[in-house]
Amino acid sequence: MATDIARSTTACDFDCLVFIGRFQPPHLGHLAIIREALKRARQVIVLVGSAWQARSLRNPWRFDERQAMLRSGFDEADNRRLEITPLLDALYNDDVWVRDVQRKVRDLAAPANARLPRIGLIGASRGQSSYYLSLFPQWESVSVPSVEGISASQIRERLFRSPSSTDDYLSTGAYHDLPPGVVESIKKFCHVSAYKRLLEEQQLLDQYRQAWAHAPYPPIFVTVNAVVVQSGHVLLVRRTAAPGKGLYALPGGFINPHERLLDACLRELRERLRLKVPEPVLKGSLRGQRLFDEPHRSWRGRTLAEAFYFALRPDQQLPRLKPVKGGDHARWVALADLEPESLFEDHFFIIQNFLGLPADFGSS
Repeated sequence: MATDIARSTTACDFDCLVFIGRFQPPHLGHLAIIREALKRARQVIVLVGSAWQARSLRNPWRFDERQAMLRSGFDEADNRRLEITPLLDALYNDDVWVRDVQRKVRDLAAPANARLPRIGLIGASRGQSSYYLSLFPQWESVSVPSVEGISASQIRERLFRSPSSTDDYLSTGAYHDLPPGVVESIKKFCHVSAYKRLLEEQQLLDQYRQAWAHAPYPPIFVTVNAVVVQSGHVLLVRRTAAPGKGLYALPGGFINPHERLLDACLRELRERLRLKVPEPVLKGSLRGQRLFDEPHRSWRGRTLAEAFYFALRPDQQLPRLKPVKGGDHARWVALADLEPESLFEDHFFIIQNFLGLPADFGSS
């Protein structure tokens, strides 16, 4: 037994290889990279990005679902060498994201009092690995050929285009780019309410795209959001319609053609929420603003959001709210109760940018 272990250790190029991805869903290309990593390292750490975020067309499956899909592609022996752990995005702060990756790898690959391991970062050529490598120069690069013709975004498009096409896709053997365990998981997912909500969002998105199909160039939308904080609470609205039905969102909306950005933000607070704070007080409470421009931040397409941070003076009573009839339901939410998976699009990260909320939400 000791001889077998020694031979296995000698054959490995690395103590640990790290693979980062969203795996929405895991496909045969992902599994090929992990199998190569298992050949070349004693331990493989798979960091699953976009964890703890609300379900969306871009992120349909939660971490535990993706972890089960990934593990279904490997036998018991390989699974013992796989560490699959969630990773929260930090869309507007690479340093926070890099620190989180470094800490997770350090804790999993180099326990206390252990020797310094040889760590590598593995990824598909022509993938995002070259970008990751620029952020982790202390780790060696391992690039493997990508599997041609497999795209997670195209898989999601087929699954959410319509119920009938999804059934055909899963029943005719056209899922050759997915491992059998993933296919079975997706079949079960197609019978839950979350899938039906995403189908509705896909239909809305198709209508949205059709409305702009004949534009001379892809549209770019400009919106505003308000981050209003008082006495440890932030002002949020609960969305009453798709997309993001039931999720919390920052107050805001599209700007009018002849409107300045701050004026648009104040108008949204005044007209849609009827926030009982005089406009001069709001302006005097403005502590910061920033443009949020992550390319995939909105389901509509390229959407820029200018957010304004208002820090109201602490008081025993939170300002009253009186939403207009038929509008979204507004409420003050304690900062301790904020969770990424309950917030629409990138709104958690916008709040995090201004308030410095912690990025670690556990390990499962």
